[in-house]
Amino acid sequence: MRAFVVTGPHRSGVQEVEPPKAGPDQVVVDVSRVGVCGTDVEFFTGEMAYLHQGHARYPMRLGHEWCGTVAAVGRGVDPRWLGRRVTGDTMLGCGHCRRCLGGLGHVCTDRSEIGIRGGFAGALAEQLAVPVSALHALPDSVDDSAGALVEPGGNALRSVRAAAPAPGDRVLVLGPGTIGLLVAEFARAEGAEVHVVGKSPRSLEFARTLGFAGVWGDDRIPALPWDAVVDASNDPAVPALALDLVEPGGRVVYIGLAGTPSRLDTRTLVLKDVTAVGILGASAGLAGTIERYAAATVDPRPLVAATVGLEQVGEVLAGGLPENAGPGPKVHVDPRR
Repeated sequence: MRAFVVTGPHRSGVQEVEPPKAGPDQVVVDVSRVGVCGTDVEFFTGEMAYLHQGHARYPMRLGHEWCGTVAAVGRGVDPRWLGRRVTGDTMLGCGHCRRCLGGLGHVCTDRSEIGIRGGFAGALAEQLAVPVSALHALPDSVDDSAGALVEPGGNALRSVRAAAPAPGDRVLVLGPGTIGLLVAEFARAEGAEVHVVGKSPRSLEFARTLGFAGVWGDDRIPALPWDAVVDASNDPAVPALALDLVEPGGRVVYIGLAGTPSRLDTRTLVLKDVTAVGILGASAGLAGTIERYAAATVDPRPLVAATVGLEQVGEVLAGGLPENAGPGPKVHVDPRR
């Protein structure tokens, strides 16, 4: 089968590889759609921390935001999965440690991450093998574009749950990328007054089309009481800014990751009586995201700027966009093209 393979920093291409087989408790999925993520870009450039920590190594098959149709099932798998449209969890815990048994498999020390960690091949290919325990069925009302946005949506939904806005609360989202805009969409669906802050004129212009209460450049943040602030940026200065902006007694959620360490003053955290939460992974938010997409309370599809084939993935990872790309922050891949 055809698969997109990264062989080193800025080195990649489409290769013919052996198709996966469904092992015990696994399925093979015919991949319909895959999202290209900032994490994929970091692997392409060689900057991703996992490469330097020994959790990942080249060659790599990327792709952890995906959907498709179950084409084969392994021993121990209910055959009724065959032919079902699905997406799945990225975080695959060992299943027997204290964290996994306590429902925290996404932070298992020995976890694999599809297309990211532990050598588990990703979805930028015609087929993907995945444990049946990671699967989530997709209803017909969630099409392929939305299906491949369930994983980032799960991260966003978990962030909003951590921010815990009540109807009418004012929520500030720092960073108008895919995750930030999904956070804003989910928070608005909870009845919050949502404002978004960013730097890029292009991203701010697009965010304004989504109808939030306010969209601001990072030099024009209004002096309003922010009940919750979500850092969905990759700027190492923003975590401290989020803490400075939030109301005393409010909540700060950290979902973005910078390439270098961030610093904040814990005295501010204590003296403002702020709750700060870090979010890793979509696991606990996947089912809720599918429900909200299916009910159309959140529609993620306007975020998709273009859908390309496997041959164009290297260009996208290097920062390029197709000529006909829309203004949204997300590029999808159809491996069948």
